[in-house]
Amino acid sequence: MRVVKEAEERRNEILDAADELFGEKGFDGTSTNDILNKVNIARGTLYYHFKSKEDIMNALIDRYNVRLLSRAREIADDRTIPVQERMVRVVLALNIGSGSGKEIIDHIHKPQNALMHQKIQKVVLNGVPGILTGIISQGIEQGMFHTPYPYECMEMILAYTNMVFDGDMVEMSGEERILRVKALVFNLERLLGAKEGSLIYVMKMFGIEKESTGKPSLDKTESRTSYE
Repeated sequence: MRVVKEAEERRNEILDAADELFGEKGFDGTSTNDILNKVNIARGTLYYHFKSKEDIMNALIDRYNVRLLSRAREIADDRTIPVQERMVRVVLALNIGSGSGKEIIDHIHKPQNALMHQKIQKVVLNGVPGILTGIISQGIEQGMFHTPYPYECMEMILAYTNMVFDGDMVEMSGEERILRVKALVFNLERLLGAKEGSLIYVMKMFGIEKESTGKPSLDKTESRTSYE
């Protein structure tokens, strides 16, 4: 007997199956037949919910965005976690670079998916600054930060990191990447009015250990005011 399910339940089953298959076989390696067989539905049922495999990927990205932002808000609201640690955890919570999440990242970085990539960036720039602003405001209350523009500071930092550390927007060597991260920390402390060296833990977001976090020299031969 054919099992009839509510539209939302069936839709989520399709997304769950595609999520698993994309993680196992990759987006290009997964066919609509693979998804049909895994969910055990007719082709017409699949196309009732999604127009194409690309449409399924779009829906997965939307679902990831909702879940990641929800997780980020949960961390930001947890006052049992110190302010500095919460900032790091919120940003790390936005990482989807494993399993099917890696497949999503690879997919949106393809040239033909530029609009999808822009959609992800828009979600980040509209959703994350507000989440981080709550943490910064608590840091201001505790005397850690001194700025009248907590939201704008977070927006500036996220706009920069979203562009420069995106993965395909700016080409850089490993050494150049470390210099950019150091410059980011250097300027973040000044934007937030924080004590010099107090935000060095931000390096962890970029996978750089403290051994590599020596302060950048400010002499004429090593200072940089722009990047080419």
